[in-house]
Amino acid sequence: MKLSRASGALGLVAFAALTSPFAFADDAGWYSGVNAGQSRAKIDDVRITSGLLGGGFATTSITDDDRNTGLKLYGGYQFNKNFAVEGGYFDLGKAGFMANTLPAGTLSGNIKVRGLNLDLVGILPITEKFSAFGRAGLTYAQARDSFVGTGLVDVINPSPSKRAGNYKVGFGLQYNLTESLGTRAEVERYRIDDAVGNKGDIDLVSVGLVYRFGAKTPAPAPIEPVAVYVEPAPVPKAVAVIPPPPPPAPRKVTFSADSLFDFDKSTVKPAGKLELDKLTAEIKGTKVDAITVTGHTDRIGSHDYNLKLSTRRAEAVKAYLVDSEALPSDKIAARGVNGSEPVTKPEDCIGEKATKKLIACLQPDRRVDVEVSGTK
Repeated sequence: MKLSRASGALGLVAFAALTSPFAFADDAGWYSGVNAGQSRAKIDDVRITSGLLGGGFATTSITDDDRNTGLKLYGGYQFNKNFAVEGGYFDLGKAGFMANTLPAGTLSGNIKVRGLNLDLVGILPITEKFSAFGRAGLTYAQARDSFVGTGLVDVINPSPSKRAGNYKVGFGLQYNLTESLGTRAEVERYRIDDAVGNKGDIDLVSVGLVYRFGAKTPAPAPIEPVAVYVEPAPVPKAVAVIPPPPPPAPRKVTFSADSLFDFDKSTVKPAGKLELDKLTAEIKGTKVDAITVTGHTDRIGSHDYNLKLSTRRAEAVKAYLVDSEALPSDKIAARGVNGSEPVTKPEDCIGEKATKKLIACLQPDRRVDVEVSGTK
């Protein structure tokens, strides 16, 4: 028995372009999952008929049993938004046939396949929760055959088996239900060596669940301090009262993110520390009520990634101000707003792809605002 050669190779989903400025970082981590579905092998009836004819038997009919239940257990490590390595165990169930012959007799055969695999996985994010992926990898599988003859059909080796390495390919879709749990649907093709010297393919169409370890729900943005105005008590008419001067308007200082941080980083670089030192020198000479640090990104990249990056950068500036003794940490609030508050206009910077021209045009949007509230 031989599984048929595939008429064409399955196409892998293209790897996502790694040139996006926000393509890496917070998606790294371990995960595991389980899939189950239908396996299907096309039985090579022509080869079976030819083999029986070589033994002096004409084939009157062949019945194929080419579908069964398959499953796989897997675990992997995702390095970034676009690349992961995955390994696991698979069981493709069994496939078989029954051939009736002249002179009178029958020949039936079955194959069971199971093994281990190691895959490279390319991921293409489509939305914040929905993505496509493609895989290519190596397998080490065991094929166990069993043959039974009746009548004049005699089987010399009824139970051959073989272990061999080979390859597999596949593609699929994933939807993240929560930060930790997602669901997958995928199609895979396994190249198999059977136990009687033939090679063929078994396809597995499956669905399942994937669990990501250590995923955390993003912390809510800190609440900005709210100034409350209390109306002064009424003044007797006979007494002239000079009202106190209104508190000074908050002072806001804007720093370019490119001057404070390296590309796609949230650690304040030496040149950025010099910029912040000028501000802390002014703050130390005043009475300050509160400081609000707001991190901004431009619109390129996903909302989730930009929110995390802008929050980390705001927290880094807050930590530097605290270390510089500009103000106690309980009086400094930090938050990230991704690219939702741009200073550029859509008509000034046209386009969505991360070209050099668009990145340069959106430079004013990548910034950190430090708002100082207080009196001398």
